[in-house]
Amino acid sequence: MSAFDFDLFVIGGGSGGVRAARMAAERGARVALAEEYRMGGTCVIRGCVPKKLMVFASELGEAAEDAARYGWQIEKGGFDWPGFQERLARELDRLEGIYRANLQKAGVTIFDQRAVLADPHTVRLADGSSHTAAHILVATGGAPFKPAETPGIELAITSNEVFQLAALPERILIVGGGYIACEFACIFNGLGSHVTQYYRGAQILRGFDDESRGHLAELMRARGIDLHVGTDVEWLRPEPGGGIRARAFDGREAVFDQVLYATGRKPNTAGLGLEEVGVELGRWGQVIVDDYSQTSVPSIYAVGDVTDRVNLTPVAIREGAAFVETVFGGNPTKPDHENVPSAIFTQPEYGAVGMTEEEAREAGPIEVYCASFRPMQGSFIGREERALYKLIVCRRSRRVLGCHIIAPGAGELIQLAGIAVKMGATKEDFDRTVAVHPTMSEEIVLMKTPVRTA
Repeated sequence: MSAFDFDLFVIGGGSGGVRAARMAAERGARVALAEEYRMGGTCVIRGCVPKKLMVFASELGEAAEDAARYGWQIEKGGFDWPGFQERLARELDRLEGIYRANLQKAGVTIFDQRAVLADPHTVRLADGSSHTAAHILVATGGAPFKPAETPGIELAITSNEVFQLAALPERILIVGGGYIACEFACIFNGLGSHVTQYYRGAQILRGFDDESRGHLAELMRARGIDLHVGTDVEWLRPEPGGGIRARAFDGREAVFDQVLYATGRKPNTAGLGLEEVGVELGRWGQVIVDDYSQTSVPSIYAVGDVTDRVNLTPVAIREGAAFVETVFGGNPTKPDHENVPSAIFTQPEYGAVGMTEEEAREAGPIEVYCASFRPMQGSFIGREERALYKLIVCRRSRRVLGCHIIAPGAGELIQLAGIAVKMGATKEDFDRTVAVHPTMSEEIVLMKTPVRTA
């Protein structure tokens, strides 16, 4: 008979925590999971899933315009925000139900309340009860960050609130230059809002490939997004006639219906009792873990965004699975964080895998292959928007070190390119592959001459 109530107690019902709980229970472990909000975490409830559905909605206005140019008799009306919101809420309820049902089917005990650590083997719930476990997994994710020092910051919303807006804003200011800020700038632009975006850095999407960042910024401006870099909000004030007045550090002022801050996320560790029981935290509150997701307290592990390693849902799922394999499978397994493909769902999308050109230059001699062109479906109806395809190749090994695509459907394309890069494909492997014609993606195997070397 075990001395503990459970073999595993998971704090957090997001993608990583749910995967770990379910897999451990399916191996015969006695598992409990506590979630204080809604099952599914940020990704399902207020992140990837609702955002992508908004992306789909925002693209259809342009699709209607394109259909008319192709010859269809289309009468384009306005966007029904309340109708979309109602359907979105039903879909999120459905998905949450699936997450909950899968946990229950696996035999996981669910506590719908906040949980904190009392000691290395004890979890205390909001109702005052305590439960012991041989292992505790922290999977509490991250939360949006707003700079408290900005006067009037309480007037702004974050990505947590954006899906519950009562009305579609006519004028919206988006503050930030990361992928969340850029995605929402494109979403609201596509839905018909007038979008202004401020970013204090020199260029959007810090950490991504420089050439690709510049290309996408120009495409966003060409679509009507009023993008300003090198500036930030000085203050926000309520406008007497309604709305929010924002003043930038460069002196410009304007009134907006909503101000959305997408200036980063922080690990959700506040008040969990982690430091009190000896768990080491980093500068931004992230849980410090080793290669096997174990913290400085041997019985406590952490996966997902709360560790601030690679903050993507599929990575959290892989980390959760590796944890179960290590602790309950007797097979020490490290989650693989190398060459993780990612997609930014702007319009057009940006897909990336592997190194940026800047990173590759630091690693050794490279060749850069690049093509920019007007996709057939757009050029036929007079659209000037250009796609960008880019491969970064090691001159010594000939391996493709990085692939960057800015084009419609780039998120789908980069998944397949990611397999080749992960396998260590060479430029000659790409060259030997016959093109699929006529497609945009054929360009990835048709670039024969490097545009530059380094």
